[in-house]
Amino acid sequence: MTTHSTHFDSPVGRLLALAANDAIIALHILGGKHPPVPAEPWLDSPRLPVFLQLRQELSEYFAGQRRRFELRLAPAGSDFQQAAWLALTRIPYGQTRSYGQQAAAIGRPAAVRAVAAANGRNPIAIVVPCHRVIAANGALTGYAGGLHNKAWLLRLEEGAA
Repeated sequence: MTTHSTHFDSPVGRLLALAANDAIIALHILGGKHPPVPAEPWLDSPRLPVFLQLRQELSEYFAGQRRRFELRLAPAGSDFQQAAWLALTRIPYGQTRSYGQQAAAIGRPAAVRAVAAANGRNPIAIVVPCHRVIAANGALTGYAGGLHNKAWLLRLEEGAA
């Protein structure tokens, strides 16, 4: 499997996108936690159709014109991580959930810490909106792309960015 890559700038900083088999497998805010490490060289492919679609959809999102992404996604993770990430995609634009609510949504109400860990390993920032998960007391906690970016994304979705 060939992994394709591209970089581009955004309001939350420089982004690195990875794709394989016409699906996005990673989107990272550079400078954040858990940057991807290539097992083999990535093929720089900025004109790959899935990257063109990603750029378009992110541009619309950052302009406040897109609330739902339509990209084909293929993040690699355990079954538990996949369930946690799928639950993230079901949090409506402009809304937040607590880690406990997310754990309950996947049928594992006692797995709050495991859900938080899975969110911390979410390989597809913004599109798989782990920024929409906050502490039960309303505090902003943990975001691999930086808490300032999490706050900015939430303000964007509230119409205040």
